[in-house]
Amino acid sequence: MSKPKRTGARKTSEIPVSILEQLNKGEIETANLVEWLAVDQPVLLNHLLTQHDRTAYLKPILKRINQLKKQTVNSINEAIGTGLLEQITQQNDAVFLQTISLHPADLVRCWAAYTVGKNKDLSTSETLNRIQQFAADQHFGVREISWLAVREKISSNLQESIYILTEWTNNVDENIRRFASEAIRPRGVWSAHIDALKQNPAIALSILEALKSDPSRYVQNSVANWLNDAAKTCPLFVKELCTRWERESKSKETIYIVKRAIRNLS
Repeated sequence: MSKPKRTGARKTSEIPVSILEQLNKGEIETANLVEWLAVDQPVLLNHLLTQHDRTAYLKPILKRINQLKKQTVNSINEAIGTGLLEQITQQNDAVFLQTISLHPADLVRCWAAYTVGKNKDLSTSETLNRIQQFAADQHFGVREISWLAVREKISSNLQESIYILTEWTNNVDENIRRFASEAIRPRGVWSAHIDALKQNPAIALSILEALKSDPSRYVQNSVANWLNDAAKTCPLFVKELCTRWERESKSKETIYIVKRAIRNLS
């Protein structure tokens, strides 16, 4: 019988000391965004590397963090993931790569996602194939980092990425279907915009069409937010697409997506 999910604190100051200690040791997952933001990632990294006899990796990764112009949760996350990739590659340490990819702590799995996204030796198809396990992760934080980690490569190889991600829209896992939409949002949250999609959102029609009646509210919100992004530069495209969807589909799912998509259009 599985344990009931923990309810996270509403404020950082309300996180029990014992919980924060377990989070910083990588013994438990964060329960919400408040806890996710509260984890001391260098401390967690130290515990991880000490536990697995990889302390030689620590100094160069900490140096990478210290060289950041702006230290945020996301920039530190990326720096650690990139640093781990560098060390794992230099030492040909596939065992440790597997260890962090399956680690019980969500933030460690986030770092593992960056070892995929920052690996320049992987092709677009290889990158997306390897990131899929993180896109399907049961933790919200890992799922968000999964698309952030590969967004630069997706943007640089947009047509091929859309071709591959269109296949993902048929996946039984709603998290993977949601990734197909979220990873290519024209104005992704916390990430660089994809100018090609801001100017010509029709490039992604194969994905949007496949998800227009998706049964998952998680996916529906992503598609609606995608179209809301696009409406800022191509309002006519969004209006015409939503009008056609309303005509072609009377499903409650499509109606919900359309309503959210055009919420800022007059």
